[in-house]
Amino acid sequence: MPTFSPGCTRLADGSDLLKLRLHHFDLPLRHVFTISRESISVQPTLIVELSDGEHRGFGEATANAYYGATVERMVADLRSLQDEIEAHSSSDPESLWDQIGLRLTDDFFALCALDQAAHDLHGKLKNKPLHQIWGQTLDQCPVSNFTIGIDRVEVMIEKLQEVPGWPVYKIKLGTAQDLEIIEALRKHTDATFRVDANCGWSAQETIDNSARLVDLGVEFIEQPLPADDWEGQRRVFENSSLPLIADESCILEADVAACEQAFHGVNIKLVKCGGLTPARRMIRDAKSRGLKVMVGCMTESTVGISAIAQLLPELDYVDMDGAALLSRDIARGATVVQGRCQFPTGNGSGAELFEDNLIP
Repeated sequence: MPTFSPGCTRLADGSDLLKLRLHHFDLPLRHVFTISRESISVQPTLIVELSDGEHRGFGEATANAYYGATVERMVADLRSLQDEIEAHSSSDPESLWDQIGLRLTDDFFALCALDQAAHDLHGKLKNKPLHQIWGQTLDQCPVSNFTIGIDRVEVMIEKLQEVPGWPVYKIKLGTAQDLEIIEALRKHTDATFRVDANCGWSAQETIDNSARLVDLGVEFIEQPLPADDWEGQRRVFENSSLPLIADESCILEADVAACEQAFHGVNIKLVKCGGLTPARRMIRDAKSRGLKVMVGCMTESTVGISAIAQLLPELDYVDMDGAALLSRDIARGATVVQGRCQFPTGNGSGAELFEDNLIP
């Protein structure tokens, strides 16, 4: 797994300001993970490290073919801005986002990893977890679902039985046997189900499926239609028996307003919107419009999951099982045990790469 060498900018007195390091890993999954449009067994990811010489902040963005995001592209885009990034003060992550975001409008995945690292470093410098800096407590946090990817029905049942005790399971759909899958899984657990078609259904199919799924203990349907089918989505919104949560239709901040009359809630992905800074604005915007708010993951390691964990007090739903889907992790931090987040003791996001993954 290659690691990209660091750069450094120095102040006039010779002291370091920030160092940028980029680490590329291939995360192995426990099982082949299939959704309606693709299957993967290894998840490439980029870890951004920002250091002031004493403290290290970490952020993450995974590669994703659907959005044209590759590790190589993220590395090239961040390297092109390295001097500007390293010249920035480590005390204000949001101003870094505002500055660098203007230069990364075509690569929000890279911006996400940088923003997470800047926030993590900021929290470590302040000696506080991010949620405390934001004035949040952990009194009420939603539980996470565990995701079951598309497979043969008997294999999906086996996957479900491998991880008993989760209060919620998200079932990936988009096949000719979707209802049969849910009916079969329902025989093996009383847990709540969420279903995610990843753009794989038509409007009428969604309406028809919703009427049957409501009786099978399904909580909501995530992104049933292609992201650009707004006419069909509004029709589904008016006729669905279940709430609808936007995913592929809600990428950036401006998309929240478009979802108001077409979905009941939005699933915000940090890698898609550009990190914690815009995600928190999207959360506030969605709530002001009466939309439910979910934050989801993209099969990140514990680095990305730890960043999501800091947002938990602000959410209605969460999908933060990415690291639980891996056969080998690269970091310590927030962990999710049977749906409940166990917060790290460290500051910032609490993420730390395992020592054998760090370069000197």
